[in-house]
Amino acid sequence: MPAFCDVAVPVPLDAHFTYRIDASHPPALGGRVIVPFRNEKLIGVVTRLHDEPPPVEAKTIERILDDEAILSPQLLELARWISQYYLAPLGEVLRTMLPLVAEVRRQVVYRIAEAGERALQSGAEQGSSRRTRRTPEEQAAEYAVLNYLLGGEQGKRAALIRATGATRELIDGMVRKKWITREAVAAPRDARRLETYAVLVETERLPKLNENQQTILATLAGAGGTLPVAVLRALPVPASTLGTLMRRELIRFEERPQVFHLSGLRAQSFALNTQQQRALESIVRQLTEGGFRANLLYGVTGSGKTAVYMAAMQQALDLDRSAILLVPEIGLTPATAAQLHSAFGDEVAMLHSALTPEERAEQWHRIRRGAARIVVGTRSAIFAPAVRLGLIIVDEEHDSSYKQEDNPRYHARDVAVMRAKLAEVPVVLGSATPSLESWHNAERGRYERIEMPERVNQRPLPEVELIDMRQEFQETGQEQLFSRRLITETEGTLARGEQAIILLNRRGYSFVVMCRGCGERLECENCAIALTHHKPVPSEDAHAHVGQRLECHYCGYRRTVPKLCPKCGSEHLYFLGAGSQQGEQRLQEIFPHARIGRMDRDTVRSRHDMERLLMQLHSGEINLLVGTQMIAKGHDIHGVTLVGVVGADYALNLPDFRAAERVFQLLTQVSGRAGRGDVPGRVVVQSYHPDHYAIQCAQAHDYRGFTAKELKYRRWMHYPPYGVIANILARSGRMEEAAGWAAAVGKWFQAAELPGIRVLGPAVAPIAKIKRTYRFHLLLKAERRDALSRALRAAREYADQAGIPRSGLVFDMDAISLM
Repeated sequence: MPAFCDVAVPVPLDAHFTYRIDASHPPALGGRVIVPFRNEKLIGVVTRLHDEPPPVEAKTIERILDDEAILSPQLLELARWISQYYLAPLGEVLRTMLPLVAEVRRQVVYRIAEAGERALQSGAEQGSSRRTRRTPEEQAAEYAVLNYLLGGEQGKRAALIRATGATRELIDGMVRKKWITREAVAAPRDARRLETYAVLVETERLPKLNENQQTILATLAGAGGTLPVAVLRALPVPASTLGTLMRRELIRFEERPQVFHLSGLRAQSFALNTQQQRALESIVRQLTEGGFRANLLYGVTGSGKTAVYMAAMQQALDLDRSAILLVPEIGLTPATAAQLHSAFGDEVAMLHSALTPEERAEQWHRIRRGAARIVVGTRSAIFAPAVRLGLIIVDEEHDSSYKQEDNPRYHARDVAVMRAKLAEVPVVLGSATPSLESWHNAERGRYERIEMPERVNQRPLPEVELIDMRQEFQETGQEQLFSRRLITETEGTLARGEQAIILLNRRGYSFVVMCRGCGERLECENCAIALTHHKPVPSEDAHAHVGQRLECHYCGYRRTVPKLCPKCGSEHLYFLGAGSQQGEQRLQEIFPHARIGRMDRDTVRSRHDMERLLMQLHSGEINLLVGTQMIAKGHDIHGVTLVGVVGADYALNLPDFRAAERVFQLLTQVSGRAGRGDVPGRVVVQSYHPDHYAIQCAQAHDYRGFTAKELKYRRWMHYPPYGVIANILARSGRMEEAAGWAAAVGKWFQAAELPGIRVLGPAVAPIAKIKRTYRFHLLLKAERRDALSRALRAAREYADQAGIPRSGLVFDMDAISLM
């Protein structure tokens, strides 16, 4: 049996750590263990078993959490690829792969150190020290803490404070004096979600019962003899009645697994048309033949791609295989899960960040046991431990939310392709507006392109009308949020009993507050970003600021709206720009009888909020919806016949080479929400750049025309897909430090003269400060990924040698956000 094992722990270091194995209980390769690491106990994953002793004395594994591997060799190999490609420590990658934090209880404890024992003994012999700045009361509290911990006992901070009267600051000071040590410990915990049920006890003859007791027993009997206690407590009877019935042995309580509810949304049935059948046949052929194939499913909005996904997953199940379906937004998960649950029942599992830790662990184990062979979720669902994986589908593959913006900075679409390659299964990337990278791969023959150019039931694509807002201003002499044409179209739509959607891709009420006296813009104190004005309670007095707030959407900082300018004292504060909140209020004023809803990050804070809003939209309870880009993604509402787009073209002015692509995708996607039922749809797009090719092509539903134009610019500038890029971000709480690090890395690149690498910068990042952290960046371009990867690794080695901390530099391969 091996004597040692390598363990990947979640720390920002590119190294494995070797631990000694307890001969009586060896760990499993791919299983979790708890290991000592400095003053902490960390959860790691065993990546190698061997007999090679390390150059230093190896510590012993403290606890084995898994008797068998919970990560397959294939997933371990995928983790190593992510670690290498995205320059992420393997331990952090594996932590992202395993959503099992609920199964481990982590806590901080304190123990007495040798110096503390000596101080306690000295105090007993000589009394209180006169050389300390502590008051006699504080010294007494310190000795009380030491006495509490004497004898090797450990204690939590809260317990020490309660028992001794010590303060947090005093305890932290004792740690700095090394009188006590601070340790993070971990231990397993039961993460099962249990619910208490009341069960009716059979009896030949009931005793005399009062009315309340009869109500509970009758309710139980009507439900088959068992109900959750929470349901019974909702009855109009005293809470003590249940306890009385249990003591009289008429009911008993049982702990049972809590039921996981996927969604309350209605599912829709599909019959495949000819183009859908052809697309399905192509995927099924690959499923049957086996082996890795990458497919780009290009289908216009409303062409029925979801039906093809479901039919393909059914074929995978028929072959005794499992399937993973990725969706870009948590908001799309409930509707998709409803469709899948209707077709596949309990075979469906859901994974996304809005689940509680206990729910995620429960779903993960269902997948690993093979109890759920259909997995739907956001980007992290690509790591689901699916048994006998047969198919991977990435819906809306162009969506930027598939890119993780924290370490490890992986792109779920590209990870899906790599996982399919390792598993030797087909992968399907679906979109009405494919990313230019995927389209280019299809053009070069690396992906097989499957096309669905028509909507289901031969429904027409919506007619798109452009409104030139420059001309609108000349004709009306006023700056209006909604054009006359959009108001007229909306009025007619609502009068016909149809539904309308208005895209206003900004949160809040106004997105800039400026002083007319001095020009000062009210910014976040933590970020170089203008504060957004939120107006939670509409006020009749336009100058009343009661209940209003200014908020930063990057760090969450909030403050009240000042009555006077903080810089010059002027009372003339000007609110510029309109967000979705103001849009909702204006629409309510224009259409007082409309049933208006709003969908943005302020109204949708959980998956239940999204489900509720979508159900109201499906049922017709809402007939006019205003919101941000959340409304543009994948929602299939047959009653929507009109879509209005307000201010979406502002993004064309952002310093990002993908700006035109994102505007085209957004306009095309939101336009696709119209006319999905029997009534043809119409789209009204307000724009200050109506002649821009992104706007023109979106109006004509001309994806090929847009790609031809955009790819020409990308080729000239050597941007993806005609090259690869990476962003190096230097960040620090001190501006001069961040600037120095960026300058040092920039000089190193100049001196290194790496062939095939072009470096732009260093420069101040477009958003110069976020969360009190100053930001500078360098943009790297290369023709080959391997050359760029070598350059990034060499730069990181230099940074390590130069003493730049790992937290001070971010290496973002295939960067999506350059802000």
